[in-house]
Amino acid sequence: MNSLTLQPIGFIRTEKQVKFQAKHQPAEADAESNILELLPDLGYENALRDLEGFSRIWLVWWFHRNDTWRPQVLPPRGPSQRRGLFATRSPHRPNPLGITPVQLLRVEKLRLFLGACDLVDGTPIFDIKPYVPAYDSFPDATNGWIGEVDALLAAPPAYSIAFAPLAETQAAWLLDTWQIDFRDRLRELLSRDPTPHRTRRITKRGASQFEIGCGAWRAIFSVRDKTVTIDSLEPGYPPRFLQDPARAGMPDQAAQLAFYERWPEQPQ
Repeated sequence: MNSLTLQPIGFIRTEKQVKFQAKHQPAEADAESNILELLPDLGYENALRDLEGFSRIWLVWWFHRNDTWRPQVLPPRGPSQRRGLFATRSPHRPNPLGITPVQLLRVEKLRLFLGACDLVDGTPIFDIKPYVPAYDSFPDATNGWIGEVDALLAAPPAYSIAFAPLAETQAAWLLDTWQIDFRDRLRELLSRDPTPHRTRRITKRGASQFEIGCGAWRAIFSVRDKTVTIDSLEPGYPPRFLQDPARAGMPDQAAQLAFYERWPEQPQ
């Protein structure tokens, strides 16, 4: 059997346009608007009968933005140490399938309203299965190296986060003008470990600064003692990309062009 043919049954609609916005483990206390829209005219209305009696469901889906894989990967959490792919949940897999348990809030015809999830907008869904606690939960199971990392992350953050005046002004403008705000995610990542890390998209920048990719944006920061200072923010794409008609539909495209107009002194 050289190949298999799968067809999506629907697509997820979320407010997450880029992977950076999707937390590794979604917080169910966060207010989110996620909708699974099933495809019409395929008989799925009857397939959804009796599902509303379950408070959680499994989604089987496809990492549709990934087309490569490697046998060892660098997980985003914990120390900079490569792990065997099959001991991780990396999206870069031989067959990029994902599984996620989510809260099922309600069903309206072919639309399933869901709680917090780690899927980006447009993710193709292959299957839905009910979550059954008696069969799907094993609280006494060991979780290998992840348990060690969780123990480290349970400790208080090692670094405090501060925003320089320019970064604070830029972040407030993004929120007020474009409803874009990734400050909490920055604090979450950098307060633990601001050192260069490929998967966390942290790289050295010049002699005394670093940068971290924040989806369609970048944050420039410096580290002194145990304080991380966000010095400035900037678009993740150069103007020539954002103005190219062939690249229409890039994440936060209009906001990035407006940012260049407001703060033109950016790398070109």
